[in-house]
Amino acid sequence: MTSRILAPRRRFLRHLSLGCAVASAGSVLPLRALAHEMEGERFSEAEHKVMVQHGHRLKVSFDHGVASGDPLARQLIIWTRVSTERGGIVPVLWEVATDRHFRRVVGNGISRTGSDRDYTVKVDVRGLRPDTRYYYRFVVGRTVSPVGCGRTLPVGRVAQVKLAVFTCSNYPAGYFHVYAEAAQRDDLDFAVHLGDYIYEYGRDQYASEDAAALGREVEPAGELLSLADYRQRYAQYRSDPDLQAAHAAMSFINVWDDHEIANDTYKDGAENHDESSEGSFSTRRAAALQAFHEWLPIRSPDPRRPELISRSFAFGNLLALHMLDTRVIARDRQLDYANYFGSDGSFDGARFAADLADTGRQLLGAEQLLWLQQQMAGSGATWQVLGQQVLMARMNIPAPLVLGQIGFSAYSALVAKAQTNPAALSAGERAILAQPAIPYNLDAWDGYAMAREMVLGMARSLDKNLVVLAGDTHNAWASDLLDYQGNPVGVEFAVSSVSSPGFEAYFPTENPALVAAGLESIIGPLKYANTGDRGYMVITATARECRSDWHFVSTVKAVDYTAFTGKSLRTLPGAANRRLTPV
Repeated sequence: MTSRILAPRRRFLRHLSLGCAVASAGSVLPLRALAHEMEGERFSEAEHKVMVQHGHRLKVSFDHGVASGDPLARQLIIWTRVSTERGGIVPVLWEVATDRHFRRVVGNGISRTGSDRDYTVKVDVRGLRPDTRYYYRFVVGRTVSPVGCGRTLPVGRVAQVKLAVFTCSNYPAGYFHVYAEAAQRDDLDFAVHLGDYIYEYGRDQYASEDAAALGREVEPAGELLSLADYRQRYAQYRSDPDLQAAHAAMSFINVWDDHEIANDTYKDGAENHDESSEGSFSTRRAAALQAFHEWLPIRSPDPRRPELISRSFAFGNLLALHMLDTRVIARDRQLDYANYFGSDGSFDGARFAADLADTGRQLLGAEQLLWLQQQMAGSGATWQVLGQQVLMARMNIPAPLVLGQIGFSAYSALVAKAQTNPAALSAGERAILAQPAIPYNLDAWDGYAMAREMVLGMARSLDKNLVVLAGDTHNAWASDLLDYQGNPVGVEFAVSSVSSPGFEAYFPTENPALVAAGLESIIGPLKYANTGDRGYMVITATARECRSDWHFVSTVKAVDYTAFTGKSLRTLPGAANRRLTPV
């Protein structure tokens, strides 16, 4: 267990001076640019000189830092954004080197950006070496960006892969200490972000009660609807020094969840979208997806179809990471418990069970499911890892808890009473204890039971070691994955949030430790829960095990905080070992 207390600004500056992101500004640096090839265009030396001279006349800055992402064995996306008051087309020089001082430059070029892409720059650098750390920077005139570092994927026999996993970073909810903690480490290979990178809400909406006091009120002030709105919100998030430090320190592999568009998004709409007052959902979604692709270092599988985001990353013979979309392309509308109550207050369990078992309900969709099957079948990696948004494990809890009829502490007391003095139970108490367990979250795979069986059945029939990564809930979980017949198929590691509140906010009178312990005792597949702390996961894969370590911060509501390590669990390869075990 480790702990430290650091102010984020002081910590960020320390990272810039000692770590990968060495800031360089205000000086003219040597740029090798006799001929540049970028995005299908070649620039002569004369054209290059004109662009550099034009850049000298621009007043620009790199206010949103740098980033890299979607690494392949010989390719890496590098990203920045140019802030300029003049508008028009801005030529941006980029360099990639194997050393932080750029004495060994291995690639360079010129990319032009403008208002059509919100002055973002995204370069897919090719011809790199596998399993190599690279440093990159951008230059406009005499203005030089911070330096970022990223790396390419390994090939062949790989001994270890270590991934930082994040989700649910809500700017007004608190500081991004979680990003800062990961940025300071020197043992992480890559970062995986499972979505809710931004939130769409306006001021005074979700998780904003402390925003003014923290100096983190959102911009724009209203809910995000237009392309300009989403762009402005990304710009605000990317101004955060801790998020900049994380991006500069390691290459990210991103996927969206719902809040990049609107809460509880599905293929035709969202819980947080009203067409009568907010216009067409498809228009809003298109704006949100465009901003996402502009502001994140992601490679589009098909630029003609920006809604497609499924892609795979091969870490040699050790690990295959398949990033999935469970939100945009195929998800049917979520079931709602409120629709199953009669006028007399009774719950229609039979109709609910029938709808839940509907084989036609989609989460991934046929196209994506076939793609996943092909990726898994064609991979010989020891670990098949799904990077996706929502909990796949069965999370059935007693109906009175799901429906808000009783609190955790009171229910636990009833269970204890039933075990020690059952004769003292009243008829009402017996009725509460007699109610069945039902899914607590219908927005997760629990609300799409047959779709889950398809994925689990696929992994089992292919005899793969399945590890599922999940976010979305703002709490940390670890569960065994069992198919409908109870066969062990794999495990799920679920990460807490960067800053969004967890169950401690929804059950403010309950002790989070007791809530977690209670859930572990009543949910069979669940082996670990933390329902009160913000944090991230580190996934470490070797040929012998795939392990998750949960890391947390004591608060996101103050500049100073304590960092600590929580639970560690692992799974072993082989059909007989696909369950969670202690480290």
